[in-house]
Amino acid sequence: MVYQEQTMEAVELLKRLIATPSVSRDEAAAADVLETYLEEKGLIPQRYGNNVWCMSRGFDEKKPTVLLNAHIDTVKPVAGWQHDPFSPTLEDGRLYGLGSNDCGGGLMALLQAFMLLNEEALPFNLVYLASCEEEVSGKQGIESVLPLLPEIDFAIVGEPTGMQPAIAEKGLMVIDAIAHGKAGHAARNEGDNAIYHAMKDILWLSEWQFPKQTALLGPVKQTVTIVNAGTQHNVIPDSCTFTIDVRSNECYTNEEIFAFFQEHLTSELKARSFRLSSSRIDESHPFVQACIREGLKPFGSPTLSDQALMRFPSLKLGPGESSRSHTADEYIKISEIASSISLYVKLLQNTVF
Repeated sequence: MVYQEQTMEAVELLKRLIATPSVSRDEAAAADVLETYLEEKGLIPQRYGNNVWCMSRGFDEKKPTVLLNAHIDTVKPVAGWQHDPFSPTLEDGRLYGLGSNDCGGGLMALLQAFMLLNEEALPFNLVYLASCEEEVSGKQGIESVLPLLPEIDFAIVGEPTGMQPAIAEKGLMVIDAIAHGKAGHAARNEGDNAIYHAMKDILWLSEWQFPKQTALLGPVKQTVTIVNAGTQHNVIPDSCTFTIDVRSNECYTNEEIFAFFQEHLTSELKARSFRLSSSRIDESHPFVQACIREGLKPFGSPTLSDQALMRFPSLKLGPGESSRSHTADEYIKISEIASSISLYVKLLQNTVF
C-alpha cells in the first residue's frame, strides 16, 4: 500500500526540520517544531530536554511495548555542498538538505507509521521517540530519556540502512594515548623522542588483529586518527599524543580491548568511555523473522547508533543509505520515504511480540 498523503506530510515536515538547524547539542528549535506538529495532530507529546516522545492511545502496561526511535540532531555541514544545507531543495525526486538522510527520512517515516498504527487496535503498545545528541553520543540524548519511558520490549532505530535490517552493529571506544619522552636539543644527541615511542605503538596497532571475528561484524577495527607532538623544529618532543578509534565486535567488550592494549602498548592510555558497546539481536526474533519473510536481508553494520545504549532487543531499519550520511549534498529520495512508511506498517502488523 502506498500512503501518498502520509508521504507528503512526512516530506513537508522534513523540509521544516532541514530549515531549522539542529547540530548536536543545539536541537531546541527542531524539538519545538516536532512537538508543535504532534500537538497539531491531536497527540500528547512529552519532552525532556530536546527529546520528544509520544505514546500510543490506550497504552496498556500488560502489553509488550515497541519503541520507534530516530534522532533529530545533525553533524555540522562539511565543505563541498552545492546546495544550501539548511534550505530544503527538491530535485528529481530527491530532497536535499542536512539531516535529510541521517536520519530525517527514518524520523519522518517512523512518525507516519506511528500515527497510522495509532488508529488500530494492536496487541502491543507503541512509543515514538525523537531523540537528540545521537551524533555525539551525548548523555542528554536517549540515555537520559530511556529511564522516563515505559519498559521497552523491542526497538526499531530509523537509521539509513536501505530498509534492510541491521541486526548487529559495532561498538565504539575512543582512546586518548600519550607517549612520553624527554626534551632535548635537536642538534645534539640528547633527549628521548616521544614521537618514536608513539610510532612503535602506532605500528603495532596498525598490524594487530584480534583473532575472534564474526560473519556479521567481522574483526575489531582500531585506527589511529589524530597525532600531535612538538613545539618547534629544534626541540626534541617530550610527549606525543594520539587518538585511537576502536570499533568493537560482539566477541569482545570495550573493557577487554582496553585492558589488552594496556598490556601491549607503552603509551599511557585513557578511554573516554566504555558505554558504547556492540549490539546484536538474534535472527530468531519475531520482527527479524517478519523482515526475512518480506525478502529483506539481515546484515551487520559498521557504524554506531543509539542502539549501543539500548539494553533491550533492537535493530536498525530505515530509508536512505549510510554512504550518504555526513557528506556534501546529502539527500533522501521521496520514494524511499513512501516505501518505508508502508514497510514499517506491514512489518509491525505482521509481528507477534
